[in-house]
This record gives sequence, structure tokens and C-alpha cells, in this order.
Amino acid sequence: MNGQTPRPVRFELIRQDRQTAARRGRVSTPHGSFDTPAFMPVGTQGSIKGVLPDHVAKTGSQIILANTYHLMLRPGSKTVAELGDLHRFMAWPGPILTDSGGFQVFSLADLNKVSDRGVTFKSHIDGSEIFLDAHKSMAVQNDLGSDIMMAFDECPPGTAPADIQQRAVARTLRWAEECLATHARRSEQGLFGIVQGGTDLSLRHECARQLTAMDFDGFALGGLAVGEGFEGMKSVLREITPALPSDKPRYLMGVGFPRDIVAAVLAGVDMFDCVMPTRNGRNAYAFTANGPLRLRNSVHQNDPSPIEAGCDCYACGHFSRGAIRHFFFAGEMLGPVLVSVHNVRFYQRLMADIRRSIEEGVFEPFARNDPRCTLGPSLEEE
Repeated sequence: MNGQTPRPVRFELIRQDRQTAARRGRVSTPHGSFDTPAFMPVGTQGSIKGVLPDHVAKTGSQIILANTYHLMLRPGSKTVAELGDLHRFMAWPGPILTDSGGFQVFSLADLNKVSDRGVTFKSHIDGSEIFLDAHKSMAVQNDLGSDIMMAFDECPPGTAPADIQQRAVARTLRWAEECLATHARRSEQGLFGIVQGGTDLSLRHECARQLTAMDFDGFALGGLAVGEGFEGMKSVLREITPALPSDKPRYLMGVGFPRDIVAAVLAGVDMFDCVMPTRNGRNAYAFTANGPLRLRNSVHQNDPSPIEAGCDCYACGHFSRGAIRHFFFAGEMLGPVLVSVHNVRFYQRLMADIRRSIEEGVFEPFARNDPRCTLGPSLEEE
């Protein structure tokens, strides 16, 4: 990309925290801007499960994510393009990020074979064989028309042996070059590279060094929250995030609990996504500052309280814990919808407070003292 062509994705630094590496910024895209640090709800198959787009917007969400692998299989990227691209398909006029399909190399490991060329999947829908490589990933994402596309990468488990991590990094770098070479809409869609390497800091540094020499619009940290543990993740974040360009967005993929997000913001990360708010919401698990509520528990049967006092979401403004519990036991879809709405709003309220505390120069004490900032998995979830 030559210097005279404006980048489709641009990062503006608004405030750098003096005590930590945290930063407050704004990312501009062809479909509008979003404030950072930002959390992106996940719409795997073209929708935030069970939540209308205008309700997603009312949670404070400014950018959402969709999945290349799943949309490639059904309904197909050409169908999405013919229906007006992903923005019209999802009825979401704002920014959209698509992942590359690379994470499915990890999450669907029992259905795939990986080679230097790419990945051969067995479709989880009908068992048919599908080949996905860097060129195909770019073509699908170009069809989808997302504002931010992700380079195709290999994401091994965090605890994978050194030789597997090294091979994954070599493939990720090779595929990154191929993605840049085959990206057909450079002036309309941004493209982020993904740093892999597990918990091997020297390997991570080498991957970051080579990727940042390439012409990407932003950079992501992949292969975390995949078995390496919280302390391992923090070690990688502290060491590798500063190696990423300060004038471009930094994205931690697929993370996670509030404590994980806060730790990453402390290290200088700008963007996050996770299925947790909606997936947990569909299972009657509600996030609150005092810890999770399991709304199926009998203690909530006659409870007139909202999910969380002081929350301004639609669920908390209109429904009691007792009513929501009833919806789950009655098989009413409203139960999962309401808890999903609350959980996404919980995350967006946290992100807004993180941004505010950085602007006011008090993020370090905020991260230390706000009870939401330490919320992680319970013992049975770890």
C-alpha cells in the first residue's frame, strides 16, 4: 500500500496512561469509528445469538464480530455478498470484524488436517471435505465485506510442544504474506496480522518482528486463553504487546473474563472479543460485580430483584430474577435473550469505565479496586 492511499482502518491515540501501558483511543473504519479499549460481541453465524441488532447497539457495542469459517459453510460468502454484504445481512450498519477461520484449526482439531498449504476440514454440518487456505480466507472475507479482516493463521494449543509451535509460527508468517498478496479490496477493508508462538517469548518476539515488517493495518495476539493459564497469558501480554506498533490497533483474540481483559488493557491492548457474555447468558449465567449468578438456582424463585442493582440494561429495567428463572424452566426463549442482553451490557459498562478511568489518569487504582476487574472463572470452570 503506497503512502498516498488512505488506510481503511486508522488508529488515533487519545490518552496514554502514565502509570501503565493502557491507552485510550479510537479506530476509524469505512463504516464508522469505535472507541478503545473495545469489546466486540461475537455473531458467529451472522447474528449475535438471540439479540436483535438494535438491542446490541443499546448495550453500547460499537463493533461486532462474525466468523469466516461458519459463514463460508452456510449460507456461503457469495450469498452474503449478493444480499448486500455482511452489514446488510446482519442489519448492523457499524464496523464489523471477521476472523480468518484459523481458530477452527484449533477448536475443530478432530475434523481437520493441517499442511503447509492450508487446512482440510470436514464440515461439521454434513461431513464434506473443505479446503481453506490464505487465498480462500481472503476471498471469503472480501465477499463478506467486513471492515477488519484477519490474516489466516495456525493456532495450536498453548501447551503444544516447541516443534509444533515453531511450525505454526512458520506457517502463520507464510500465510500472512499470502493474505497480503491476495487481499483484493485493500482500500475498503483493513487486514490485521496475528502473532502466534504460544508461551515461548523468543518465538513470539520473532513472529511479531516479522509480522510488523509487513503492511498490516493492525496486529492481533492469537493463541492465548487456549490452555496456557492466566499467568502464562499475562507474561506473553506484558512482553509482546509493547513490540507491536503503537500507531496501529492491538487486538487480543477470544478473551475472555473481565480479569483477562483488564490485564490486557494494562499491557496496552485495544480490542477484545469473546462468546462468553452470550454463551453464558444462554445458560442462565449472569455476570455481576459481586460475581456470577446462576439464575436456575432455587434461591431466585421468588426474588423480585433485577439481575444486578444499578444496571441500566433492558433486562434489569423490566424483569425480576424470579421471572427470568421461570423463563428458563418454562423453555421460553426470552430467558436466554434477557441474560445475554444483560451480560453484553455488563461488559460494555466495564469497557466504558475502563476508557473513562484512562482518560482521567486513574486506571491503575481502578484496575486494583473495582471488583469487576478481578472476575475470572470459578474453581469448577478452571
